[in-house]
Amino acid sequence: MKLRLLLATFALGSLSHAQEHDVVVYGGTCAAVISAVQVKKMGKSVVIVSPDKHLGGLSSGGLGFTDTGNKAVIGGLARDFYHRIYMHYQKAESWKQQKQSEYGNKGQGTPAMDGENRTMWIFEPHAAEGVFEDYIKEFGIEVVRDEWLDRAKGVKKDGDRIVSIATLSGKTYAGKMFIDSTYEGDLMAAAGCHYHVGREANSVYGEGHNGVQVGVLHHGHHFGKVNPPISPYKVPGDPKSGVLPRVSTEFVGNFGEGDKRVQAYCFRSCYTNVPENRIPFPKPEGYDAGQYEILLRVLNTGWPDFFEKFDPIPNFKTDTNNHGPFSFDNIGYNYDYPEASYERRREIIAEHRTYQQGLLWFVANDLRVPAKVQNELREWGLPKDEFTDNGNWSHQLYIREARRMIGSYVMTENELRKKKPTPESVGMGSYTIDSHNVQRYITPEGYVQNEGDIGVSTNGPYEIAYGSLVPKKGQGSNLLVPVAMSASHIAYGSIRMEPVFMILGQSAATAAVLALDGALTVQNVPYAKLREQLRKDGQVLEYTGPKSSRGVEIKKLKGIVMDDTQAKVTGHWQESGAAKGFIGDGYSHDGNAKDGQSSLRFEPKLEKPGKFRLQLASPPNNNRATNAQVEVQHLGGVKMLPIDLKSGQESEGVFWIDLGEYECGNDTAISISNAGANGYVVVDGVRWLPVE
Repeated sequence: MKLRLLLATFALGSLSHAQEHDVVVYGGTCAAVISAVQVKKMGKSVVIVSPDKHLGGLSSGGLGFTDTGNKAVIGGLARDFYHRIYMHYQKAESWKQQKQSEYGNKGQGTPAMDGENRTMWIFEPHAAEGVFEDYIKEFGIEVVRDEWLDRAKGVKKDGDRIVSIATLSGKTYAGKMFIDSTYEGDLMAAAGCHYHVGREANSVYGEGHNGVQVGVLHHGHHFGKVNPPISPYKVPGDPKSGVLPRVSTEFVGNFGEGDKRVQAYCFRSCYTNVPENRIPFPKPEGYDAGQYEILLRVLNTGWPDFFEKFDPIPNFKTDTNNHGPFSFDNIGYNYDYPEASYERRREIIAEHRTYQQGLLWFVANDLRVPAKVQNELREWGLPKDEFTDNGNWSHQLYIREARRMIGSYVMTENELRKKKPTPESVGMGSYTIDSHNVQRYITPEGYVQNEGDIGVSTNGPYEIAYGSLVPKKGQGSNLLVPVAMSASHIAYGSIRMEPVFMILGQSAATAAVLALDGALTVQNVPYAKLREQLRKDGQVLEYTGPKSSRGVEIKKLKGIVMDDTQAKVTGHWQESGAAKGFIGDGYSHDGNAKDGQSSLRFEPKLEKPGKFRLQLASPPNNNRATNAQVEVQHLGGVKMLPIDLKSGQESEGVFWIDLGEYECGNDTAISISNAGANGYVVVDGVRWLPVE
C-alpha cells in the first residue's frame, strides 16, 4: 500500500503544466490561513488557492465580537491569532476614534481584552485582516486570489487520491495533500465525498434538536414575545388579502422530521456612530419598502430590542448580528445556496445585501417607523475605514452552514452533550448549540411565527473527533475538511464558530503533513503521533477545568434542590436557556405539546422525615400554562395542584412557585405533566425547604 502511495506521489512530476506543492489549501477563510501557517511551520510547501480577494472569511468580514464559549479550550495558532489581535490594540495608533481607556472591554461572558493572558477577543474587521496578511508575509506563504475551483471538471483523481485541482481561469495546482477550507465544501463535493445539506431527522443520529423544531421557541428570535400577535396578511386578519413578503405559505413540517432547508444567513455588518468616520446608510438599488411591513408591525407593538445586537468593538464601531423576530437574518432566501452555481450564489449574496441595506434604509427613513427607533438609528452609519473596496460593506456573507461532509465520523449533539464519548480528539468546542431560524410560516391560528432557532447548552467544552475531518475510506485519501466538516446540522450549530475553524484548520494541516511524511492515507494517520504533535503545538484536546454554569449553581441554593436534569423523564422534553433566572445550564419545556404524554418526576433522598415547604422552579413568561398539573407525594398521601407557571417569584436568582408545606419521608416526590395544559409547561427544578 505504501509503495502505491509513493508511486502516486512521484507521478505528480508528470504534470509539467501544474505547479506542485506538498499541500494545496483551497479557500480563503481563517482556517485556510491557519492551515497554511501550520504546514509551513512543519517544513512543507503550501499554496492557498483562494476564491476570495480578502483572507479571513467571517473573522475579517465583520464577525469581530467573537463567539468563543470557554476560552480555555482555544489553543495553538487560534490563540496566537487572538494574541496578535491583543498586540495590535496595544499600539496607540490603533485607537483612532476612541481611547483605549474609553473602550468598555465587554466580551461574550469575559473581558474582551485579557491582559493576564495577552489575548483580545473583540476587534475591527481591518485589524483581523491585517493579522492574516501578517501571517502570509511572515511565513512566506504563496497565495493566489480570485481563483475559483472548476467544480464540474477541475478535480483530477488517481483512484481516491486527488492529483490536482484546476480553476475557472485555467490554472492547475498539483499537490500531495489537499485541504478544503471553504464554508461551502466545494472541493470536498467536487472530489466525490458524501455530504448532507439541510437538517437530518432526529431519528438519523438519535438526536432531539436536529430536525424541524415547530413549536420550539428558545431564544428571543421569534414572535412569541410580540404582543399582540402579528398577522401575516396584507390586511391584518384577512387571508384573502394575500400574504406579506418574507412569509412562507408552505407546510412547516412535523416535529423532528428532516428537510433540505438551511438556517438563515446575514452579514455581520460593521457600523459606527462617529460623525467624522460615518457614511449614511445607502438606499440599495431595488429597494422595496413593502419587504419590511412585518418589521413595521413588530416595531409598532413597542418591541424594544432593535439595537440589542449592536455589539461594541473598538473605535466606536459594532459587530451587528440578527436579533428578534424580524431582523437582519434573511430567513428562507438561502436554501439553494450550498449547491448553487457561482452565478446563482452571487445573486443570493446580492439579494441578502439588498435586503439588509434596505432594512436599514427603511428604519432610518420611512416615516411610519416609531420616531424613537428611527432617530437612534440615524446616529449610525457605515465606517469610512472598513471594507473600502466594497462600498464599506462586508465582503463576506455569514454562511452559517452549507454542505456538511458525511465523513469517517459524524459529530452529533450526543457527543457535544457528552451522552456519547468522542474518539481521537483533535480540538475542542464549547459554544452553545446554536441554530438560527430556518423558516417563517403561518401558524394554524393565523399568525406569523419563526421556526428553527435553537439554543442548547453543551454542558461544558466538548472534544471533536479526528474522523470528522476526513472523508470515508475510498472517497478521498489525501483530503481533509476542517470547515465543511462531518457533523449533523445541530452539532454543527456549535462547531461552526470561527475559533473552532482555526483549531480544526491547524489539526487538519498537522494530519496532512504526517500523512505525507508516512506515505499514508489521511484515514490511517496514527492518532498517537497526531496527538503528540498537536499537544506539542499547543492544541487543547481535553478539558479538565472547572465546569461553568449559565445559571445559578445548585450548591448556592437553600434546601434540598433537584435540577430538571435529575428528574425521571417520560415523553419528549426540550432544553432551553432563553429566559433569565434558572438553575444550572437551562430548563426543560414540553414544546407546548398539550398532549399529556410528557412528565417529570423528582424523587429526592431525604436524610430524615420532617416538615418541608415544597417549591417548583419555573422561569415565567406570558406563554406559560396557567393550569399545569403538579402531583405532590407526601406522608399524608398525594395532592394534585393546578399551578400557574406565570406566577413564579424571584429568590436567590431563581423563580419559585410555592406548593405548600407537607410532612415528607423517603418516598416523597413531585411530578409535573403537560396533561390538559393551556400553554408551555416549563420546569427548571424543585426543592424541599426544611420548616423549623
